[in-house]
Amino acid sequence: MKVIVSRRASYDARFPLALFLFLLVSGLAVADDRSEWPRWRGPQDTGSTEVGTYPTQLEEQTLKWKADLPGKGCSTPIVLNRTIYLTAPVDGKDALLCFDWNGKQLWAATFGPETPGKHRNGSGCNASPVTDGDAVFVYFKTGTLAAVDLSGKIRWQTNLVERFGEDERFWDHGTSPVLTDEYVVMARMHAGDSWLAAFDKNSGKLAWKVARDYSTPLESDQCYTTPLVIQHNNQEALLVWGACHLTIHDAGDGAVLWSCGGFNPDSKKLWPAIANPVIVGDMVVLCYGRNDRRAPRLHGIRLGGSGDVTGSNRVWTRGDVSSFVPSPVVYRGRVYLVRDRGEVECIDPGTGETIWSDALPEGRPSFYASPTIAGGNLYAAREDGMVFVASVQDGRFKLLTEQELGEPVIGSPVPVQNRILLRGEQHLFCWEMADRLP
Repeated sequence: MKVIVSRRASYDARFPLALFLFLLVSGLAVADDRSEWPRWRGPQDTGSTEVGTYPTQLEEQTLKWKADLPGKGCSTPIVLNRTIYLTAPVDGKDALLCFDWNGKQLWAATFGPETPGKHRNGSGCNASPVTDGDAVFVYFKTGTLAAVDLSGKIRWQTNLVERFGEDERFWDHGTSPVLTDEYVVMARMHAGDSWLAAFDKNSGKLAWKVARDYSTPLESDQCYTTPLVIQHNNQEALLVWGACHLTIHDAGDGAVLWSCGGFNPDSKKLWPAIANPVIVGDMVVLCYGRNDRRAPRLHGIRLGGSGDVTGSNRVWTRGDVSSFVPSPVVYRGRVYLVRDRGEVECIDPGTGETIWSDALPEGRPSFYASPTIAGGNLYAAREDGMVFVASVQDGRFKLLTEQELGEPVIGSPVPVQNRILLRGEQHLFCWEMADRLP
């Protein structure tokens, strides 16, 4: 049952137009063919694509290939020019792996000894790579931040743990690097001094580093989210969620341009930020609270303005639905949640109201991977390796298939050029429509 806790301010409900204009001015719509998947949530940070025809049966008949992986990693692969990059330990060392379009490993760039994960669903390779088409940028739990060229040569590397201190979180890191026009940017929001830092993409030289410290209840300062590169008041900026605050920073120097608080008014403990926010038009939809402990929160925050917008830009709040770990997906102006126990919710981002709700088949394991929508089909992987495909076309939910992979899955499905890539604990899988197979 839907419960709207609060709804304030106004919102222009013409989502398709608003979304198009936002993407146009933000520069996020440059890859019209969307034939690449250059970062964790795709070319538009939505976790979705409408381009291509994708298999709904993830089974032997549609399995194009399966490649062995040398060690446990939880990051999501990226794709550039039919070349696949992902992180995994090699012989106990942090590494970036490169595969061709047929699943053959081309090279591995290795760094220092890995730091294994603490959680059963964690690893030293939680952060996903990101590329600007010229290099691939990686980060590991050890603190290694590096740039690798497309032939596998390491251009530069630095260690953020050695430079700025230990990562003081209860669990494993999760934040991936992001790219602005000039810099590769990392955020660390933890129990120690929190910060946002930018490094020159070509040299690795520190360009700027700004503090991002807020007083929060226990563990609420520990965050696993990844910044979003946006346009704010016609300038490149970074949207950062964590420590009970949503902030926008100038991409040039890290200065705070905009901030919104009030996400934990009752000072609840043990509320880390894990699910990434998504943007639809001029709205940010943000999961918080502990959906896994029957304390969900879902917020709709309007972008725009400057300074502290806590009292003006919160459009709606819900206290009955959210997601703790899996991040939402944006598809055709709507926001989709696959909640931690497999409930599926389609949300109107302007009002926060549920358009429809359903559920994937129940099981004891939870969902840790973030879902993906491709060609109107929702792909969701459970931690035990059960992968579900459901149609969400035309405002309806219909479960199509479920497939057991036989190994844990934490990374998100990647849809690109009519293929679904999925990284398990032991293998990288690639499926394609059966009629496209030789």
